[in-house]
Amino acid sequence: QAQLVESGGGLVQPGDSLKLSCAISAGTLDHYDIGWFRQAPGKEREGLSCISSSSTNIYYAGAVKGRFTASRDTAKNTVYLRMDNLSPEDTAVYHCAAGSCESEMYDYWGQGTQVTVSS
Repeated sequence: QAQLVESGGGLVQPGDSLKLSCAISAGTLDHYDIGWFRQAPGKEREGLSCISSSSTNIYYAGAVKGRFTASRDTAKNTVYLRMDNLSPEDTAVYHCAAGSCESEMYDYWGQGTQVTVSS
């Protein structure tokens, strides 16, 4: 069964940027919408963004709109989430998931990558 693998997390300072990547272990992401989520300790999972398979539609949650940018590179079979102007409130484990933006149903999830924003 295919698995999603996130990478690019790390420890950064407030105001810094990070670019997360989401790749699939087998097959292609081409036919999937890709959602980005995060979960901070003690908090519920939060939906951040969803990019359609064709990149035609990209959705953002209000908390990250204007700071986060989702994109995908079909040739590299990878989806990205660029995060700018990070703050400590963005500290969480970030996950990508493959499925449908419209139905909010996702078939595959990654294990997540830790993002820590601290001075």
